[in-house]
Amino acid sequence: MSRALLSGARIVTLTGPGSQASVTEGAVLVEGGRILWVGPSGAAPEADTVRDLEGRLVTPGLIDCHTHLVHGGHRAGEFARRLAGASYADIARAGGGIAATVAATRAASLDDLVATALPRLDRLIGEGVTTVEIKSGYGLDIETELRMLQAARALGQARAVRVRTSFLGAHAVPPEFKADRAAYLHEVCLPALRRAAKAGLADAVDGFCEGIAFSPAEIATVFAEAKALGLPVKLHAEQLSHAGGAALAAREGALSADHLEYATPEDAAQMARAGTVAVLLPGAFYTLREATAPPVAAFRKAGVAMALATDCNPGSSPLTSPLLAMNMGCTLFGLTPGEALAGVTRHAARALGLDDVGQIAPGFRADLAIWDVEAPEELAYRIGFNPLWERFFGGIA
Repeated sequence: MSRALLSGARIVTLTGPGSQASVTEGAVLVEGGRILWVGPSGAAPEADTVRDLEGRLVTPGLIDCHTHLVHGGHRAGEFARRLAGASYADIARAGGGIAATVAATRAASLDDLVATALPRLDRLIGEGVTTVEIKSGYGLDIETELRMLQAARALGQARAVRVRTSFLGAHAVPPEFKADRAAYLHEVCLPALRRAAKAGLADAVDGFCEGIAFSPAEIATVFAEAKALGLPVKLHAEQLSHAGGAALAAREGALSADHLEYATPEDAAQMARAGTVAVLLPGAFYTLREATAPPVAAFRKAGVAMALATDCNPGSSPLTSPLLAMNMGCTLFGLTPGEALAGVTRHAARALGLDDVGQIAPGFRADLAIWDVEAPEELAYRIGFNPLWERFFGGIA
């Protein structure tokens, strides 16, 4: 295998807890899709090929750790209804929201789901994403849930990107089970989870703990099945109210709790003790015009790792720009640009249970993003501007 050296760059390594160590005149040595060495260009080992990056910025490839990329249809009409004063909960109770996307997704074939998701995935890749999480949750019947996960796997074959899948059968109660929530969980959700696990289609199990979705006790039933199957868990928690999801996620040792607008300092303390990552989703906060922001100061004080993601979905966050998510995380939630960058690299990797991406260090995958900027703060500072110069996935541009 040949050794390739990328030299003459400012490298933000994201190594060390809370650190964004950088090498101003740095180089990265890559072999076999892995990083062998990082350091000053003048001290670089011999390589078969050398490429001068002419002072550009190098970061780990970006990681979008929370998306609903695979789905049928769109919900542009709901956007207009919310502007007219309807709330997300109002629309959901009237048969819109997740239920509307469920109908469109059930009607879509596997090929349809892949074809409509590819442009969204390409937008993420075009802004430096090398790893993306994709959830099910818009089928809410066994076959469609499995088809969504199959589509997610197919996307990972169609593009040079790493796809992690999350089974989200506990996303909402479909109309046909509205009068019997327990029957939905035991006749559809749990059997679908078992089949997804047996087929190797799920890397994790997610749920939506909220008044319009599932209670902590109902989610606990799903999590118990996930643990029996050897799958890690994560949770949509405290988005629209304080329903106890963050505490449940901490008790269950979840990889992450996501949204968290109504989380409390006590939730933050419990998440810190459990090592549960807080995944912040400013796209949904912005789209739904929420007024209560996640308790970032409490997360900082408790030492909770904070990730950022697009939450790309057709209803509450039709966002396909991780760079804009970084900007929103700073302007809406008060993150620093450094926290935003860590949120889409190092901490996003933790939220997915990955230990070989999100940093530039020996042994890590050579998933890199090269930016035509002078300073890392520019990635969160600019709006509607994509300075990606080149992207490496497993060492291949």
